[in-house]
Amino acid sequence: MDAASYQEIKAPSQQIGTKAFSSDSFSPCSENPIGYYHASVQELLVIDDLLSGLVGIEGRYTIRGKEDEMNLQFDTSMDLALQELAKRIFPLCNNFLLINQFVESRSQFKNGLVNHAFAAALRSLLLDYQAMVAQLEHQFRLGRLSMQGLWFFCQPMMGSMQALATVVQKASADNLMGSAVLNLLQSQAKAMAGDHTVRSLLEKMTQCASSAYLGILERWVYEGVIDDPYGEFFIAENKLLKKESLTQDYDAKYWQQRYSLKDGIPSFLTNVSGTILTTGKYLNVMRECGHNVQVPASENSKFVSFGSNHHYLECIKSAYDFASGELLNLIKEKYDLIGKLRSIKHYFLLDQGDFLVHFMDIARDELVKRVDEISVEKLQSLLDLALRTTAAAADPCHEDLTCCVERSSLLKRLGTLKDLKISRPVSDSNDTEEPVSITGLETFSLSYKVQWPLSLVISRKALTKYQLIFCFLFHCKHVHRQLCAAWQVHQGVRALNMQGTVISRSSILCRRMLKFITSLLHYLTFEVLEPNWHAMHDRLQTAKSIDEVIQYHDFFLDKCLKECLLLLPELVKKVEKLKSICLQYAAASQWLVSSSINIHKSDVLCEGSIGLEKSKQWRPRSKSQALRLTAQNATTVTDSVLKFEKEFKFELLSLGPILSNSSQVEPYLTHLAQSILGVGNDQ
Repeated sequence: MDAASYQEIKAPSQQIGTKAFSSDSFSPCSENPIGYYHASVQELLVIDDLLSGLVGIEGRYTIRGKEDEMNLQFDTSMDLALQELAKRIFPLCNNFLLINQFVESRSQFKNGLVNHAFAAALRSLLLDYQAMVAQLEHQFRLGRLSMQGLWFFCQPMMGSMQALATVVQKASADNLMGSAVLNLLQSQAKAMAGDHTVRSLLEKMTQCASSAYLGILERWVYEGVIDDPYGEFFIAENKLLKKESLTQDYDAKYWQQRYSLKDGIPSFLTNVSGTILTTGKYLNVMRECGHNVQVPASENSKFVSFGSNHHYLECIKSAYDFASGELLNLIKEKYDLIGKLRSIKHYFLLDQGDFLVHFMDIARDELVKRVDEISVEKLQSLLDLALRTTAAAADPCHEDLTCCVERSSLLKRLGTLKDLKISRPVSDSNDTEEPVSITGLETFSLSYKVQWPLSLVISRKALTKYQLIFCFLFHCKHVHRQLCAAWQVHQGVRALNMQGTVISRSSILCRRMLKFITSLLHYLTFEVLEPNWHAMHDRLQTAKSIDEVIQYHDFFLDKCLKECLLLLPELVKKVEKLKSICLQYAAASQWLVSSSINIHKSDVLCEGSIGLEKSKQWRPRSKSQALRLTAQNATTVTDSVLKFEKEFKFELLSLGPILSNSSQVEPYLTHLAQSILGVGNDQ
């Protein structure tokens, strides 16, 4: 039967596919059932229905439309061979409908740039598909298209349309956007590895859909700008975090959380996501400095695709190398990072001690006051005076140094910093309670003004660690100065014949205390701080990025804290106890020596020794009274010296085993343990 005969058969309704289906457009056919016609006529009717269904239009005999899908219905009298072929071709109709609906619903920008680009690629594909259907219909009108021919021409598209329909179904069901759509396309492409045609089509769709995403990526790695109006990019910006928090908040998360990775990273960028994040962060730091830097653009720097040539990976690496090098040079050269760290070392690690000696002399009266009575302004003026009148005045950064007074002791502050890797938490026992009258000598500390971007390295947390080390050193220096003063008092009476008296025993005790604190200071400065500083300095010279600089600096501080005993609470408490005994003894040394001299002169007076006339101020009213007072004073002085000696020896002997045991786990304590044990054995 030719096309003219077919036109006569369907005369009651010349336009069989003029309206798109809907739930309201369905009505029972008034024509005769398809089985009423000859098989050749049935074939023409089925082809006509299928051609309409291929472009989403309801047929008259076999294809019925609903709101979002089509159904294939057969009359029982229809030819079985036609039914079988129609079943094979029909899935293409529903696949077209699904894809077309996705295109219409995702073409709006509110669904994201990736969805919009994907929908545009699908629209272009559907135009080619519809052109093919139009050509088939033209052949059908010419009487040159059979059912077998229709199946032959449709078969190559079945796999591609089915794969795309699967993708859009999943994307619609889960309302996917951005990288989730790209990952879905890539996973489907990998799943179709056995079908080269379908795989190539899905890869092409992925590249088309990723074009907008690569544009966002390009601006981030080349300019440090997140141009992501619909939240599709895998890097999130937390605008609530400000760079000023680095100098104010110990737990500031600016560098870690101002820009961070989100879930749903595109699979082709997973391995370089950290590099991408860091590149943009570096560019943003330079922008915050007013240093407008943009990665040099070239013809080969465009993110045109992410194909097998991995060109995009080379672009990302080049951008990272440029941003990292520029920022590192900016911080090292313009902002003089090494100079700042060296300046901090001078003051916080007591590398230049002359200013501290002068300061401790002129600020002594203020530092001995209780914490709530100290004037920080007065201390600051005294500190400025000490800086201007010593070698520290040559340091161009000395004006950035300020002072502060903490509200709690060193041991208490160590217990409050939970992020420090303390070997054992400080207990809540009474020995950790604050002294009743804590003074500025225990709580005085330095601070330092750090500007952006150096605050990335010298943050509030880093400065706090410097302050902990400084407070420990400062108090050790104070104890050392007090013991030196006590030693000078003892040396002042060497001309007197005091052999065999209590003052001789006191002199030995003073020497042992002085040796203990000197050994401790030598260990802290020459065996911990100096070697670690030089190791960090050498590492900073070879650092390739600001992250490495931060890492090396933090490692230096943590290592110093640990080796300075500050992360070993049991040892710190013992050392603090020993320092307390030393200070009590140093405070009493003047009285001990004076009393010993008085006792000695009283003995001489009572025995009628030479020089009686020169010692009238010590002359008692009677010889018996003199003997009684001398005995009482001698007992008091002797008891005091013996008490200090006993307490110091007990604490020192108890510290020795702790150091010895700890040195087995921490080898850096070995030499300190030997020095301490040497003090304990010194007679």
